[in-house]
Order: sequence, then C-alpha cells, then structure tokens
Amino acid sequence: MKNNFKIGSHVSISGGLIGAAREAASYNADTFMIYTGAPQNTRRSPIEKLKIEEGHKFMKEHNLSDIVVHAPYIINLASYKEDTYELAVSFLKKEIERTTAIGSDYIVLHPGAYTDKTAEYGIQRIADGLNMVLLPETRPFICLETMAGKGTEIGRSFEELAMIIDKVDLREKIGVCFDTCHTHDSGYDIINNFDNVMEEFDSIIGLDRLKVFHINGSLNIRGAKKDRHANIGADDSNPKGKDMIGFDAIYNIVHSKYAENKILILETPWLDKNTNLYKEEIAMLRGER
Repeated sequence: MKNNFKIGSHVSISGGLIGAAREAASYNADTFMIYTGAPQNTRRSPIEKLKIEEGHKFMKEHNLSDIVVHAPYIINLASYKEDTYELAVSFLKKEIERTTAIGSDYIVLHPGAYTDKTAEYGIQRIADGLNMVLLPETRPFICLETMAGKGTEIGRSFEELAMIIDKVDLREKIGVCFDTCHTHDSGYDIINNFDNVMEEFDSIIGLDRLKVFHINGSLNIRGAKKDRHANIGADDSNPKGKDMIGFDAIYNIVHSKYAENKILILETPWLDKNTNLYKEEIAMLRGER
C-alpha cells in the first residue's frame, strides 16, 4: 500500500541544493528540510552559489519534492529590543526571498520569546513583524511552529498561535508546523488522545493551516516543557536516551488522516558525528520494516 504522505528529514545545505537533495535521496526520502545557512547566525552563501538548478534536476530524477526551509533560531519577532527586532524582521525578509529562490513553498518559523515582557506583548510584536514582511505576492507559507513552552517562548498552545494569526493582515499566508516533541512537551496528549488533540487544533486554528509535521520523539514526560528530541521509539539502550512518546504513538500520527498529503520531517538526534538513523526511521514509519 502506497503511503499518502511525504517523509524526509533535515539535511545539510553545505553542498548547495544538489548536496541536500543527494543526502535526502540516500535516506530514501520523498522530501527534505534545510536551513539556508547555519541556524545560529546570519552568514549566508550567495543564492547563485547554492546550485539550485542542479538540485531541482536531481530532485526530479529521484522523486523528491516539497522542500521545507527552516528559519534560523536567531530570528526573534517577539523581542522588545529594537536591534534584535530589526534584525529579525530584516533577516526574515531575506529568508523569504531565499526560500522563494530555492523553490520552496514553506518556511518554518519559531514564533519568538518575549523574555522580560508579557506573552500578550510578544504576540503583538510577532504579528506586527509578520505584517511587515508579508506581501500579496509572497510565495511561501510562513509556518508557525508549535513550541514546547521552554522559558518564555510563544507558541506553547494552539490559542497563542491563533492569537498571532488573528492579528496578521495577510493571514492566508500563514500556516502551522506541528512538532510532535514540542506538542507533547507542552502538555498535549498525543499518545493516548491524538484525535482529540487534532479536533482541538481544528476548532482553534483550523486544519487548513496545517502544512508540515516535525516528527520527533521526546526524552521527556508530557508537559515537561523542555524540548529535547529523541529517536523514534528509542529504548534505554539508545545512547541519546529513551523516547517517551514511543513508536506506536508516532506511527499512529504519521498514518492518521491528519497527515494525509502532508510533509513529514524528522529532526531526530544523530547518535554521533557520523551516524544518524534517518534512513531507518523513514523506513519504519512507512511500515517497510
């Protein structure tokens, strides 16, 4: 039986889009996610050096499609510090341009952290920033990510994401990325009551906004608000720790009606600097082993 979702993982852009596509193909993936440069800084290679045309040719030959771009962590649209906020807005504009040039329709964004202010203040700042970068001709969806609730980060509840969206003028340009680790860590019971969680998501945000899933296990119990990813279904023998969500729950999510025709991206840990489990986890979640 053919799966009706596209599954892949985070891959490196260091070799340009062609290098990213080759890495994704080595995992037998259908799709992949990239950062356009290091997620912790603003250094970026010129677009013309990213080997975009070669990458798309390889993708077509190997049935890869629907690239996802992840915005860097340094973007904090909730900040009250003017220099941090100005950097966030200006750099997000550039990331949208790069995402468009790469040929992606999805840019995943951590909403931001309000630090010394309030959640209400941060939500308004995020919406204001999005209103500054979104234009009628903007191609990619800005996919706000569900967050674990660590510190003062916003997006720890469906209500917070909905409040941001409601304040955006071009809200048709806004999507959501549902991260299984983050949502579990923030307190939603995706293990025993995933259908109920998604019904809640639909009533508050709307399933039409759900564009991307980040498929990750969690090292934490539900509600821990820590955001520590685990390999899918890992037991105590895994050097990176045990998955507290578990394979059965993740498999159920991946094969649910909510994942139909969606893009699924793994961000699970590497065991060491040379070993990751993406190929094996993709095969397991497809039901191939």
